Amino acid sequence: MLIHKLKSKIHKATITQCHINYDGSLGLDESFMTLAGMQAYEKVLVANLSNGSRFETYLIKAKKGSGIVSLNGAAARLGAVGDRVIILAFALVDEKEAGSLKPRILIMDDDNHPRMK
Repeated sequence: MLIHKLKSKIHKATITQCHINYDGSLGLDESFMTLAGMQAYEKVLVANLSNGSRFETYLIKAKKGSGIVSLNGAAARLGAVGDRVIILAFALVDEKEAGSLKPRILIMDDDNHPRMK
């Protein structure tokens, strides 16, 4: 049996940009993606701590070291610059392997500087 388990989490990232006239996705500083073990075009669940919205989208790389967390396309209507979000990525794993999967978790400070949990 396969089950979905949390693979990666970026907790309390601050939205830095919103671009409604974009094809869609979540732009994320490439260094955040690397630390969290996330990949470009990977599906993620985004939970907005500021307004309670939750939505799925995919990741695109933003400039490494930029601190960018950008809501693009329709997702830009679900948050605003300054909102805090949780970005979650999941893996489909065999039930036998599930116990050994430990998620990579980043906790962001107020200036989008990450630290590993």
